[in-house]
Amino acid sequence: MKSVLIAGAFGLVFSILATPMAVHLFRRKGFGQEIRDDGPETHLSKKGTPTMGGTVIVGATIGGYLVAHLFLLGQPGRGVTATGLLLLFLMAGLGTVGFLDDYLKIRYRRSLGLNKTAKLVGQLVVGVTFAVLAINFPSDGVTPASTWVSYVRDIAPLALGPVLFVVLAYLFIAGFSNAVNLTDGLDGLAAGASAMVFGSYVVISFWQFTHDCATAAVEGCYEVRDPLDVTLVAVAAMGACLGFLWWNTSPAKIFMGDTGSLALGGLLSGLAIVTRTELLLVVLGGLFVAVTLSVVIQVAFFRATRRRVFRMAPLHHHFELAGWQENTVIVRFWLVTAMAVAFGLGLFYADWLSFTGL
Repeated sequence: MKSVLIAGAFGLVFSILATPMAVHLFRRKGFGQEIRDDGPETHLSKKGTPTMGGTVIVGATIGGYLVAHLFLLGQPGRGVTATGLLLLFLMAGLGTVGFLDDYLKIRYRRSLGLNKTAKLVGQLVVGVTFAVLAINFPSDGVTPASTWVSYVRDIAPLALGPVLFVVLAYLFIAGFSNAVNLTDGLDGLAAGASAMVFGSYVVISFWQFTHDCATAAVEGCYEVRDPLDVTLVAVAAMGACLGFLWWNTSPAKIFMGDTGSLALGGLLSGLAIVTRTELLLVVLGGLFVAVTLSVVIQVAFFRATRRRVFRMAPLHHHFELAGWQENTVIVRFWLVTAMAVAFGLGLFYADWLSFTGL
């Protein structure tokens, strides 16, 4: 338990202290955000706000994980694990793709960085590498990921096989990384929502650690690998998001950029994969799903009818143009996320109760 507190505290404190230094550095380097011309007019005043703050979030998460392990040295079975390293690889890899995207926006002074093909190729390389490695490195016969479709745990009849698993894992990773990217359109919205979902995975993975089939073979135990290490990554990421939110809340002193949004979305999908809760993430991250669906619906309906369903997509811009103040949209979307997280954790616990007979 002490290591979990250390990981979260380091992520929080490092992020709070390092973010203003990043603001100063990026402002001096001229790393300012470019604003899309067709967005809400109220956002034009944000042009030039330092971006690429996701570098701090990624650094704080990795640092929190590693520092926590310094306090676990010498304890049997408490070393750095393949699962933890794979999650950090996924986060850092997609963060690098986002960093290149942000850098090109700054370099060429435009709101679009990498083209769609280049971004998808980057996500493909990172996502497929993660998926392939995740079904290797067995420990007591359990690999970091399984080749089954999962909800709260693996769904027995739905075996995918290695090839189909890798394909679907890539689509899942790319989908959620882009979903968080689309949600990152208002000050603090993505950081606050992500922190809540990471918090849910702290609860889920720590519960799995205390009911792991490898150490506690009780009815309803969980066939997962390295659940404590997963907790350390999740709590470090939660702390990093909360620390960054201190400076990213409206009016934002810095934006996370694609560096942060792609990294956070990738890590959320990775946590779902290694905890065997892929379909549950659709509930926990319901806000990200809704925002993405708003874009899909808008584009599809416009192409079919030349008319729009929403005033503007993604969804948060629709409510802005409907007259809601930016802070109102942010807080209400945070409340939606909190309700989705509460409902998702309720589903997770209900599954456990079904095994205990309570």
